[in-house]
Amino acid sequence: MIKRLYDRVIDLAAHPQAIWWLALVSFAESSVFPIPPDVMIVPMVLSDRAAAWRVAAVCTVASVAGGLAGYAIGYFFYDAIGARIVVIYGYADKFQEFGSTYTAYGGWIVAMAGLTPFPYKVITIASGVFALDPVIFTVASVLSRGVRFFAEATLLWKFGPPIRSFVEKRLEFLSVVFVVMLFGGFLLIKLL
Repeated sequence: MIKRLYDRVIDLAAHPQAIWWLALVSFAESSVFPIPPDVMIVPMVLSDRAAAWRVAAVCTVASVAGGLAGYAIGYFFYDAIGARIVVIYGYADKFQEFGSTYTAYGGWIVAMAGLTPFPYKVITIASGVFALDPVIFTVASVLSRGVRFFAEATLLWKFGPPIRSFVEKRLEFLSVVFVVMLFGGFLLIKLL
C-alpha cells in the first residue's frame, strides 16, 4: 500500500497542478499521511529550478498548517482519531511515557522532528495531547520545516540532477545519519 501511495505522489509531481498537490501532500503529511512531501520537491525543483523557492514556501506553509491540524487532532480528538494514528506508526507504548519529557522540551522536540525524517505527524498530535503552547509549537514548526524545505530546494537549485543521484544512491546512509542526529539531539536536550 505504501509503495502505491509513494508512486502516486511521485506521479503528482508531474501533474500540471503539481504545486497544489504538493500543498495537499504537505498538509496531510503533517497530520495523517505517511508519504513526506520531499518526494515531490525533488522532481518539481529539478524540472523547474527557477521555482525552487516557491516550491519550498508552499511546502513550508502547507506543512505548518497541517501541523496545526495535527495539533487540533491531539488536543480535541485524540481519543477518537489521534490514538489510532499513534498506534499505526507504532508509538503507542511510549507515547504516555514521553509526555513528561515532552512537556519540558516540547519546542525543541517539534524543531528536531521538523528537520528529520521522524514522523512529524506523531509530534504534531503529541503537541496537542500534551497542550504545548501553540505559539511555541507554531514558531518551532515554521523554523524547522522552513529550514528543511528551503535547504532541500536550495541544494536542488544549486546542484540540480547530481544531488538527486547522490540522495538516491545514499538514501539508507542519509536516513541513518538523520536518526543519529535525532537521538543525539534528544540526548543533548536531556543533558542540558
